[in-house]
Amino acid sequence: QLQLVESGGGLVQPGGSLRLSCAASGFTLGSNPIGWFRQAPGKEREGVSCINSSGGFTKYAVSVKGRFTISRDNAKNTVYLQMNSLKPEDTAIYYCAAGVLCTLSPSDMAYWGKGTLVTVSS
Repeated sequence: QLQLVESGGGLVQPGGSLRLSCAASGFTLGSNPIGWFRQAPGKEREGVSCINSSGGFTKYAVSVKGRFTISRDNAKNTVYLQMNSLKPEDTAIYYCAAGVLCTLSPSDMAYWGKGTLVTVSS
C-alpha cells in the first residue's frame, strides 16, 4: 500500500526552526518528484517547495525562499523540509505529495500524506 507520512511538526516560537520529514512506504520515493504544501485555517492549500527525483532541481514559493530548504535522501526513502526563521504566517498543516513533476500546484500531485501541524507562536 502506497503511503506518505509526514513528521516533525510542532509548536515553535517566531524565529525558530523545524525540520519536517516525509517518509514513503509501498513505493520508491526516489522515482518521483516530491512537493511540500501547506494549508492554513480558512485558506486554500498552497505549494511551498518541490524537488525532482534526483534532488538536482528545487523550487520554492516566494514567501519561503531563503528560509526553507528542501532535500532528499533516496537511500532512506525520505524527503526533508528544513524551515528556519519561522514566522506566525507559516502556521499551517504541512503536507508532502508525490507527482510526476516538480510543481507548486496542488492539483498536479497524485499521492498525499495526511499532514503535520506547524504552529509558530510566542
